[in-house]
Amino acid sequence: MPAPASSEVLARLPLREDLRGSTPYGAPQLAVPVRLNTNENSYDVPDDVVDAIVEAIRDQARHLNRYPDREFSGLREDLAAYLGHDLDAAQIWAGNGSNEVLQHVLQAFGGPGRTALGFTPTYSMHPIISAGTGTTWIDGTRGYPGDLFGLDPERTAAQVTAADPDVVFLCSPNNPTGTALPLDVVRATYDAARGMVVVDEAYAEFARPGTPSALSLLPGRERLVVTRTMSKAFTLAGARLGYLAADPAVCDAFRLVRLPYHLSTLTQAAARAALWHCDVLLSTVEAIKEQRDRIVATLPSFGAVPVPSDANFVLFGGLGDERAVWRALLEHGVLIRDVGLPHHLRVTAGTPEETTSFLDALEAVLEAAAKAAKGASR
Repeated sequence: MPAPASSEVLARLPLREDLRGSTPYGAPQLAVPVRLNTNENSYDVPDDVVDAIVEAIRDQARHLNRYPDREFSGLREDLAAYLGHDLDAAQIWAGNGSNEVLQHVLQAFGGPGRTALGFTPTYSMHPIISAGTGTTWIDGTRGYPGDLFGLDPERTAAQVTAADPDVVFLCSPNNPTGTALPLDVVRATYDAARGMVVVDEAYAEFARPGTPSALSLLPGRERLVVTRTMSKAFTLAGARLGYLAADPAVCDAFRLVRLPYHLSTLTQAAARAALWHCDVLLSTVEAIKEQRDRIVATLPSFGAVPVPSDANFVLFGGLGDERAVWRALLEHGVLIRDVGLPHHLRVTAGTPEETTSFLDALEAVLEAAAKAAKGASR
């Protein structure tokens, strides 16, 4: 007889009740010519950095019979030096991607009987990681007259006071909107919260000039955490290295929940080699920002409405049927992201060639949709 379907077996397994019916996170991974759906850096790692990473890994490979440095001491020193703001190694924590770092936050400060608040639309992994740690997620709201996706100090603080969460998530720049936060929003949130306040700055390196970082607010705020990643600006999504800055006592809390030796020797070596060549790796940032701004400037001519962005992507609206537009772009060999917002899609800023392919395809798709609508109305 045929084996039962996986879904049938899963239904019989003693899965946690709060996970039943959930779907795993995952953006489409399709073999198309232009992939602009996951906010990756489209540029390959430069050859000289590749050589440095390979050499660093080679030096460590003969010692793989030993466990890695549990405290990843050298990496923390290098990350502190990169971030500046008078940070020292005791204030730095790292993990296998910023998602693991966020998981450590929720393992330590969330959990059963505790709550986490975020302001949607925002990074979809925040509620997923919350659910995985047994933390109850609370959907806050963003937007006010004149700013569809923004947060202001008064409304944000009022939501924090009303929800009284154990963990608050802020994104700056926010994913999927690309909008950065003024520091007065972070201050107001922190002052209103009794729990931890996490500012997710995964896209900070792409921010427009003058955009402040919450790193400047860390002194004197022991419940504030600022997370970063090497997946985006550093072109190292495949290396899986995320990190944060916080009070040293917060890092001590993470030691209570992390798995032993959670950062491999090879991960530490690769990340340190990359940091030693950060000027080369970050040289693509300005090129990506140019393409982002090109997208923002061009989309209105097609009738689309872009959201000004401080990230390496652009959210745009004004679409009658976003799913139809997404499918039509895919037929043109261009993959972007449907983030679940009505009439909106999100596109990563890629190379000039990728951006041209996207813009040409979108123009053709929207022109065809307009002609079809005009014909149907006759």
